[in-house]
Amino acid sequence: MVADVSPTEIDPAHPDGLDGLGGVHPYAGDPVFDLHAGGKMETVSTVALTGADELSLAYTPGVARVCEAIAEDPSMTQHYTWVPNTVAVVTDGTAVLGLGDIGPAAAMPVMEGKAVLFKQFGKVDAVPICLATTDVDEIIETVVRLAPSFGGINLEDISAPRCFEIEERLKERLDIPVFHDDQHGTAVVALAALVNALRLTGRTPETTRVVISGAGAAGVAIAKILLGAGITDIAVTDRRGIVSSDRSDLTPVKRELAKVTADRNGRRGTLADAFAGADVYLGVSGGTVPEEVVATMAGDAIIFAMANPNPEVHPDVAHRHARVVATGRSDFPNQINNVLAFPGIFRGAFDVRASAITEGMKLAAAEALADLVGDALAPDMVIPNPFDPRVGPAVSAAVAAAAIRDGVAGI
Repeated sequence: MVADVSPTEIDPAHPDGLDGLGGVHPYAGDPVFDLHAGGKMETVSTVALTGADELSLAYTPGVARVCEAIAEDPSMTQHYTWVPNTVAVVTDGTAVLGLGDIGPAAAMPVMEGKAVLFKQFGKVDAVPICLATTDVDEIIETVVRLAPSFGGINLEDISAPRCFEIEERLKERLDIPVFHDDQHGTAVVALAALVNALRLTGRTPETTRVVISGAGAAGVAIAKILLGAGITDIAVTDRRGIVSSDRSDLTPVKRELAKVTADRNGRRGTLADAFAGADVYLGVSGGTVPEEVVATMAGDAIIFAMANPNPEVHPDVAHRHARVVATGRSDFPNQINNVLAFPGIFRGAFDVRASAITEGMKLAAAEALADLVGDALAPDMVIPNPFDPRVGPAVSAAVAAAAIRDGVAGI
């Protein structure tokens, strides 16, 4: 409930962060709502339209010549439209932030925000698209039909396990980058921070024991990228404990996950069993881990409690038992923030006209982020700040180079 906020009539001639439509804004005075009033985006022309001559070039009759050239050679869209620099940010509203299934209309502020971040941090144009369906086939068919208008697809806030199938099937059908940020953006930034945390605590990937709580989109992707980085002693947990093949309740995704994580190391049991002696905890699940369980971790432990807004282990508790602590929040040091990754990843992919985003490109992005910390490495500095101007260029350059190495670049 909003207390004692009176509706305010808005003068559309004086845009002030309210609705800009002359209507009633019931949350006037609340800075969050004031910022969102009227939306966070607009379309801006990149060409001047000050007279008939310019109009005839930008639209009819001049535009017809460009249309005919593209009809004859569709690759001309790379030169004469905004398509190669534009991402569709697509959701069905089923897993928005920590709010859950709130539907496509309520998801729009997040998708707008994502689009704004693409532009601010990667100079990538983005269009938010909220779909009024949760059917896997309908989502896939819709995105495939929209794809000619975009250079890439960023899937966002789609619940697991549907998100895995949607991403994989779209990757099979499209020849442009498809990237589910809840999975891979989180995984890239978490790995970057973990690489530096391991350096700080004198650990090596080969001998590090990791616990991941949460076997959804982010947890699965983090496990996969850690395996790609040489960390193999991993236990992933869900509400029923360690995800291992002796359980009869596993989804197909979790069965595959068990084979490459807990089954390799014989890990079984509860979350508490996984914690005992572990070097690293990565939380992407919500809930709370009791302090007595946290206290059983190895010395100089690493705790990344990334649930928002409430970390699984509060930093005050984590600092009593760990040397390095990170969260998903901006009001604590070491924020694991996807904005460090996705704008630069798409920028790099677009710069070399990549047809896909490979595992090598993700690992390159993580390595580039980790390297930026350099001599500033400290327990409260294992990942760069999102406003560090080096972040976008470093990630995009690393991703572009990896795309060329992996053979998916189009130039």
